Amino acid sequence: MKSSNIGGQAVLEGVMMKNKDAYAVAVRKPDGEIEIKTDIHQSVVGKFRALTRIPFIRGIFNFVDSLVLGMRTINWSASFYEEEEEKKEVTAEEAEREKKRDDLMMAATMVVSFALAIGIFMVLPYFLSDFLKKWIPSYTIRLIVEGIVRITIFVGYVAGISLMSDIRRLYCYHGAEHKCINCIEHGLPLTVENVRKSSKEHKRCGTSFMLFVMIVGIVLLFFVRVKTMWMRVLVRIALLPLIAGISYELIKWAGNSDNPIVCILSKPGLWLQGLTTKEPDDSMIEVGIASVEAVFDWKAYLRENFGYQDTDEAADRHSEGADGRK
Repeated sequence: MKSSNIGGQAVLEGVMMKNKDAYAVAVRKPDGEIEIKTDIHQSVVGKFRALTRIPFIRGIFNFVDSLVLGMRTINWSASFYEEEEEKKEVTAEEAEREKKRDDLMMAATMVVSFALAIGIFMVLPYFLSDFLKKWIPSYTIRLIVEGIVRITIFVGYVAGISLMSDIRRLYCYHGAEHKCINCIEHGLPLTVENVRKSSKEHKRCGTSFMLFVMIVGIVLLFFVRVKTMWMRVLVRIALLPLIAGISYELIKWAGNSDNPIVCILSKPGLWLQGLTTKEPDDSMIEVGIASVEAVFDWKAYLRENFGYQDTDEAADRHSEGADGRK
């Protein structure tokens, strides 16, 4: 499978797709129409863009970029539903003030969310495992326990929020995003029918990335050891950039390889995506397709990587099983 290097995420009633610096957001509005926005994302590193190409360093900045872009596109998608609740005309000056206020709120939300995530998924598991010191004197065994607790909390959180109806719809759009990417990466023309039968799990998913973060964090702690409790807390926080950098390289490697060992290592993340992706309906798939087509020339991709001259040839060869897939 040849990676397309496009990625994205689900937003409120829609899908965002990113191809290099360009991104597109497609949203199903309350009136049933699909609204599409395309733009160029400016990296947080600004003129130091070379940093986003250095292995292990690039993962840190790409992670932050993903958070910023994700929050921005979610806010844009939510605006259609806020307008339904309170429709009012605003002047250009008021719109600018509102944009600045929204940017400030987004930054504050990201900081608070990041702090909570560190506290819940990194620090809390350590304190819970340290509580067992009386019964488990070995720090090495407590590290393993900490890893199990961390993953359990994460899986429990993901499973818990999936019970909310709004989150379930978000997970359906997440499935549509994956299915669209899998469709073209397996050489199929991007149609509703082909997307529908494609997999909703993908090795480059952010869910798999977060699982790698959990596992890589525990592995590193076997090699970076300090004595005091507070130093251990600080080490867990200080290692986060390195953990993110390593996890990014692993997820990038997994997404570009069909090596059997890589596929085995990717399995836990794919299983976890069973919680964070749901089967989309055809209307959600249409939104995903609209987002892809606004930012990515999938026909050129099929010609370059599969040798198809047109979509009819691609469909014929797949129906005949020419590439080994049924």
